[in-house]
Amino acid sequence: MMKKIVVVGSSNTDLIIKVPEIPRPGETLLGGEFMTFPGGKGANQAVAAARAGGDVIFIASVGDDPYGEEAIKGYRMDNINIENIKVCKGVPSGIAMITISDIGENVITVAPGANAELTPADLEEIEEPFLEADYMLIQLETPIETVQKAVELCIEFNTRVILNPAPAAELPDEILKRVSIITPNIIEAERLTGITVTNESTASVAADALHQRGIETVIITMGAMGAYLSDRATGTRKMVPGFSVKAVDTTAAGDVFNGQLTVSLAEGRQLERAIIEAHAAAALSVQKLGAQTSIPRREETDYYLEEKLKK
Repeated sequence: MMKKIVVVGSSNTDLIIKVPEIPRPGETLLGGEFMTFPGGKGANQAVAAARAGGDVIFIASVGDDPYGEEAIKGYRMDNINIENIKVCKGVPSGIAMITISDIGENVITVAPGANAELTPADLEEIEEPFLEADYMLIQLETPIETVQKAVELCIEFNTRVILNPAPAAELPDEILKRVSIITPNIIEAERLTGITVTNESTASVAADALHQRGIETVIITMGAMGAYLSDRATGTRKMVPGFSVKAVDTTAAGDVFNGQLTVSLAEGRQLERAIIEAHAAAALSVQKLGAQTSIPRREETDYYLEEKLKK
């Protein structure tokens, strides 16, 4: 039986330009290739969880424009529950302008549009998804007061909270102390703790700072190095290596990691195994262009992982 997962977050359309290298301030680069893909951290994570085998309820806000219509159509194709997606009249859907270099580096600028219209009052009207779900996965591309309300509802209904604190922001302890698992990357970990994370030792110090703010489990994603896991309940503190691949586009790698991680945990995997499965899904995703277009299905991830673990 598939586990129910509620994802609260952003829905964007990604407008992508491929360039030889990321331009410097004031520099103009010619010869870029332009593409349009569905994206948004919340949407990417919802799609990743759905393709990993989760029964996903997506709570989001889009505009009543072609971008919003196309986004909803895509979620429906991935069998995501779209009943709680708010359509805002006269408000544009969220847009992300993404510049990608030949080596897969990216720079992203977001115009939130309708994402800013998802309010705490909207969540109060739809409490049932939080009651039904085993886990909630949430990020920071919607208003912070909406994030806080979602976390409060999860506490009320005993739903475990996975917070991916992206894009990087400072967060109040009222939110952090109610989070079950936090999954920052090294930049987000530094923003939350003031500690520059460069290796296992500094990741351990940053994890301790997050534990002190009330979080039970800390998973700091560290790119090619893997992820640092620190879990107070079991006393586990270790690096969980990732998989080395040639990256084409890293845009949604963190979102894919979080979507697969949530499903693996909901299915009862131990933390370390769940992280390994999340690494595998992310490794597959960076080898393709686009956010949601690059997200693998569960059978692809399982096959990739089986082949890698044989070696």
